Amino acid sequence: MLTEVRKSLKLMLYYLKFNISSAMEYRTSFLIQCFGMMLNNSAFIFFWWILFNNVNTIGGYTFRDEMMLWAISSTSFGICFITFGNISNITRMILNGELDTYLLQPRDPLMNIVCSKTEVSAWGDTLYGIIMFFLIRGFDMKGFMLFLLFCVTGGLILACVRISFHALSFYSGNVEGLAHLVTDFLITFGIYPKGIFTGVVKFIIYTVIPTAFIVHIPAEIIMQFSIVRLLGVLAVTLLWIVIAYVMFYRGLKKYESGNLIISKL
Repeated sequence: MLTEVRKSLKLMLYYLKFNISSAMEYRTSFLIQCFGMMLNNSAFIFFWWILFNNVNTIGGYTFRDEMMLWAISSTSFGICFITFGNISNITRMILNGELDTYLLQPRDPLMNIVCSKTEVSAWGDTLYGIIMFFLIRGFDMKGFMLFLLFCVTGGLILACVRISFHALSFYSGNVEGLAHLVTDFLITFGIYPKGIFTGVVKFIIYTVIPTAFIVHIPAEIIMQFSIVRLLGVLAVTLLWIVIAYVMFYRGLKKYESGNLIISKL
């Protein structure tokens, strides 16, 4: 088991290095996309600043608390799509029978698939969140270490939730729209104070769409450390990793090869 984990991590790091090298071949495009995404995210600061100037708190959150949600959400999203940039194509690859190449390689197919691409603009999300953290907390290195940890766990949970929903394509056909909708919900719920969610919606953000464990609870731990909550976030992260792997590999048994023969001239 540990050997497989090490192999998967080694493969992930290899792909990350390769994808970064590929992106840096077009540095101007890379910088434009990064700064464009940072500028896009920064526009929302103005919106929240105006809102909190008219009300002191929203759902028990202050302006600084809200900006912490944005910092964690943005960097988690960035880490997810820098490292696992091919997630969005899983459904298409399943339906078109394009998994064959990955299944024939002597590596973990799922890790091989999701790590094979990167989203350049996600670097802008990552940097935006990190800058936002230092603007909020200053040079709080203990808090920053927790911040990085939670951005990694958040990125993993986000990736695993998306994999799990894309894996439904093995059973139900095209669910790409549903997978994108779930991603939108994860992001949208994550940038609003947890206190405004009640009833069924509150239950959902702790279970099916676990935004609470990606953003809200980590933000609370950074503000007021709790080892119990920290262990809870780590446990939920591990749980979603297991769910993603089970969903994908059980579904893979129903996969029908595309028998694609590609001629390259």
